[in-house]
Amino acid sequence: MQHLQAVMFDWAGTVVDFGSFAPTTIFVEAFKREYDFEISLEEARVPMGLGKWDHIKAVGELPEVAARWEARFGRPMQKEDIDKIYQTFMPLQVKKVGEHADLIPGAKAVIDNLREQGLKIGSCTGYPRVVLDALIPAAKANGYSPDCAVATDDLKAGGRPAPYMLLQNMLTLAVSDVKACVKVDDSVPGITEGLNAGMWTVALLLSGNEAGLTQAEFEVADEATLAAARVKAQDAFAHSGAHYQIDTIADLPAVIADIEQRLANGERP
Repeated sequence: MQHLQAVMFDWAGTVVDFGSFAPTTIFVEAFKREYDFEISLEEARVPMGLGKWDHIKAVGELPEVAARWEARFGRPMQKEDIDKIYQTFMPLQVKKVGEHADLIPGAKAVIDNLREQGLKIGSCTGYPRVVLDALIPAAKANGYSPDCAVATDDLKAGGRPAPYMLLQNMLTLAVSDVKACVKVDDSVPGITEGLNAGMWTVALLLSGNEAGLTQAEFEVADEATLAAARVKAQDAFAHSGAHYQIDTIADLPAVIADIEQRLANGERP
């Protein structure tokens, strides 16, 4: 590569944890354990990509959830409620995140190839540091170890959709130009983060949060099923501003080659 310098990846639903099930299932469990309050997996998915405290807050603000909460407790969800759910969520997530560290098919080959082309591998996440520290060794055992990994609570400036985690990756990796970076993510806040950083952005349609397929479902699905899941994810990303939309990380090499050519032609994100 003559122009690109680095690719920055999200974690769950992007490189590991097909379908991004580690955080979503535990959000459901945390609401149930702390308040005996039911949220659906679909509701838990809506704010995916945010930091986890903000995610809980955003779930509580969904009109359907807010109405059920007020009917149940006679008041809106408050900061103290979010704190309690978060405190229940955190040890569950730390305990179980390593169980969701399998690499998404194609991830290792793609990332190894990027490195062979001289690109640095950055990463960031909506997970807090204590969770990321549990995920990193589990992912490493499966063959993935990025050159940099920034958690949502590492920086005082805050997490997504602000660009600071990506900019910290650039500082750590000594990358000199935002337009020489690509952000790959399965959530709208993660794409917005990349755009706010001035990077090229690639949205993943089928491996992550928006489609919500398990790897097994993906592997046995017929084309009609995949097409329906693709449309669902495309609708979610329709106004995200992502430069590219692909099914999974396995489809990334063609995008990287195209971006390199566009940079050579003088284009920028």
